[in-house]
Amino acid sequence: MPVYTYKGTNKAGSNVSGEMSATSKSEAQNQLRRQQITTKKMSEKGKEFNMPTFGGSVKSKELAIFTRQFSVMIDAGLPLVQCLEILAGQQENKMFQKVLAATRASVEGGATLSAAMRAHPKVFDALYVNMVEAGETGGILDTILQRLSMYIEKSVKLKRAVQSASIYPIGVMSIAGAVVTLLLWKVVPIFSTLFAGLGVDLPLPTKIVIGLSNFIGSIFGLLIVVAVVGGIIGIKVWYGTTQGRFILDSIILKLPVMGLLMRKIAVARFTRTLGTLIASGVPILEGLDITARTAGNAVVERALQQVRKSLEEGKSLTEPLKDSEVFPGMVTQMISVGEQTGAMDAMLQKIADFYEDEVDAAVKDLLTALEPIMIVFLGIVVGGVVISMYMPLFSLIGKLSGK
Repeated sequence: MPVYTYKGTNKAGSNVSGEMSATSKSEAQNQLRRQQITTKKMSEKGKEFNMPTFGGSVKSKELAIFTRQFSVMIDAGLPLVQCLEILAGQQENKMFQKVLAATRASVEGGATLSAAMRAHPKVFDALYVNMVEAGETGGILDTILQRLSMYIEKSVKLKRAVQSASIYPIGVMSIAGAVVTLLLWKVVPIFSTLFAGLGVDLPLPTKIVIGLSNFIGSIFGLLIVVAVVGGIIGIKVWYGTTQGRFILDSIILKLPVMGLLMRKIAVARFTRTLGTLIASGVPILEGLDITARTAGNAVVERALQQVRKSLEEGKSLTEPLKDSEVFPGMVTQMISVGEQTGAMDAMLQKIADFYEDEVDAAVKDLLTALEPIMIVFLGIVVGGVVISMYMPLFSLIGKLSGK
């Protein structure tokens, strides 16, 4: 059994440290928690100085396939350890294979499946572990795993919708920027030298393009590139802070077209997650906490934390949802009906189905509208640069033919 070293503080606030044996890191933390010790640092003895591994990750699609296969095996009556051994053996992802092997070893050592999975939070998040724990407690692990696989598959579908809505315009804008920069940096100076040698009077569009070319070729152009890159990195770092994430997510939700789409995605994710958790037997307060942490938007996360706080105070679920002004009126009304009829999980799933269909339709409409706009934009920008370079030549040819 692994031995873990720890440092922390006890109930009196004094610093404590020591070693303890446990089947997993999460089990060791639970033991310390029962002793009213708050851990600050914990590591497995002998592995304190291991170098971190890079590039290893488990995709949502791989997790969904594993969960689906796992549920079928459990439903067929295969022992838990044997299921994990078989699934680990057929995994192509080496990181996932190691995680499943470690999970199997922990279960074989006497840990519950949820406790063994909790030791690998990068693969099995809080939602996954809590649902597995609810399935173990209720004796319906196969059913819970089926729900989990469906949830992950639908989450992957939502993620693809977001990618589809953002990749196309970003890709077109990036290509347009690269092409125009190349033209201004390499092609336009050749024409500029030619025009200077011929002594041609340049029209205004050509002067503007040549001016931009000179600017990009100068030190100021390089400084602008550095400033843009620095700005992007700065925004990314700021987004990593609590305040920055909340402000930027608020701005995103208020954007004309993309904001409405992101709001629909947030509603679909919230209702799907909470509905799946409630249907699986996870308490609603715990379900709201997990849903808030997996919301993917700081504004929605804060709203759900407020909802959870109101529920703790004995209020209904609907009122704080209305007060948050994040969720549409239809959503709060349907949740109110579900709360009154006792069919909250079913109502949440219906809302999720509706909004997922809305997201699909919105993405298709957005892409349909963006395609001609992007093509026209690309044509105007690139074509404008090219035509402005040929305008003096047309003028020169006209003068020569006139003679």
